[in-house]
Amino acid sequence: MARPELLEQIHTVVAQIPPGRVTTYGRVAQMTEGATARMVGTAMRKLPAGSELPWHRVVAASRRPADHGGADRQRARLADEGVVFDAAGRIPAHLLWPDAGPGPGG
Repeated sequence: MARPELLEQIHTVVAQIPPGRVTTYGRVAQMTEGATARMVGTAMRKLPAGSELPWHRVVAASRRPADHGGADRQRARLADEGVVFDAAGRIPAHLLWPDAGPGPGG
């Protein structure tokens, strides 16, 4: 399991994901000081029942809900927030958070 300070960073990042948007385990990890995507997944999986943290807004790099026991519940919660899925079950890239910054010269 992640060190307590990494776990706190993971939770802080996930708490900032706005409704109707998603991010990936890897993106959350990149916003911390040393967590890995796997650590983020473990942190989400080990949340206590009734946690207010929006775990459902963290998805796999494929932009699909991760393959876990709560995937159907995750998909339903995202749909309730207006998140749409394409025919392959992916979430459109424009719903990824945070938004990409402007490119060079932009």
